Amino acid sequence: MWRTLKHFLLFAVLQFGGFALNLTLLVHAQDQSGFISIDCGLATNSSYTEKETGINYISDESFIETNESKPYWSLRVFPQGTRNCYKINVTRGTKYLIRASFLYGNYDDQYRLPEFQLHLGPNLWDSVKFESASTVANKELIHVPLLNYIHVCLVDTNKGVPFISAIELRTLPNTIYQAQEGSLALDSRYPDDIYDRFWYGYDRDEWTQLNTSSSINTNNTYQPPSVVLATAATPKNVDDSVNIFWLPSDNTAKYYVYMHFAEVEKLPGNESRQFNITRNGELYSGLFAPKYLSVSTIFSLSDWSRGQYITLSIIKAGNSTLPPILNAFETYMVKDFAEPETNQQDGNNYWSS
Repeated sequence: MWRTLKHFLLFAVLQFGGFALNLTLLVHAQDQSGFISIDCGLATNSSYTEKETGINYISDESFIETNESKPYWSLRVFPQGTRNCYKINVTRGTKYLIRASFLYGNYDDQYRLPEFQLHLGPNLWDSVKFESASTVANKELIHVPLLNYIHVCLVDTNKGVPFISAIELRTLPNTIYQAQEGSLALDSRYPDDIYDRFWYGYDRDEWTQLNTSSSINTNNTYQPPSVVLATAATPKNVDDSVNIFWLPSDNTAKYYVYMHFAEVEKLPGNESRQFNITRNGELYSGLFAPKYLSVSTIFSLSDWSRGQYITLSIIKAGNSTLPPILNAFETYMVKDFAEPETNQQDGNNYWSS
């Protein structure tokens, strides 16, 4: 059976962003409305409830017509045809987090890591590559379908047989992750919440950790999980900034950035924590003081400037007695899907080629 990897028990900080300590799994079973969870390769008419999350998974048999299943590895391989697609019914106009997951695991005993493409309908979503046979490749996209179905397609590039382990769709409020154009593809992020987003850990030598055992009020539209916000990155040197820098995977693309803050220390009256945020040396957000045990999300509705290198600095304000913090951080790359999906009438038929 397919199992999503969601356990992080480590001193960690969001890749290119905020801290997380002892990231325990949050259970989603309380409300799975809008969830579509497909275990690729699972036996026909089979289903199960994932023990750790309570999420219900079903077989992919009814979504695909050309394939070979590998039941001992629970994946679906496509040795025939250049392009093979899943047709999944959705609600048009609804915002979805779409995740495709891949675990090679040397299922074919060939010890050769394949490479292939993942498409949403006729448009390139991303290339699928692997660091090792045991590494899971997750591809995530935030997308609003214009039709009442989507096609998730695997495309052979003559570098190994395409396969897939799982496809998951989660509905999101239309008020969050807004882009002026295109869809948003995950560029970096962290483990688990009511929208079943993944959050991953990372550490930097120049940072230390602040944390709280208290619950954090996450009642804003993005609702990052309390367990992620309960820890925060802060510089070891009180006068330093929290600096985030990365080389974008595509330096011609547009990016959207979301930063989540919550004060995790009860500050005495003579202490304060205030900071400014700059992007590539230019002011991004003015004077800000995180609220105690309550999340605030800073983002911009305009995309980030294109560039070969992005530097984000959270800088201690002159009248602040304490250094800045960052709890969690997300970046999304805009995917411009220029080719429309097939016509609504034509799309009622599955295709492979």
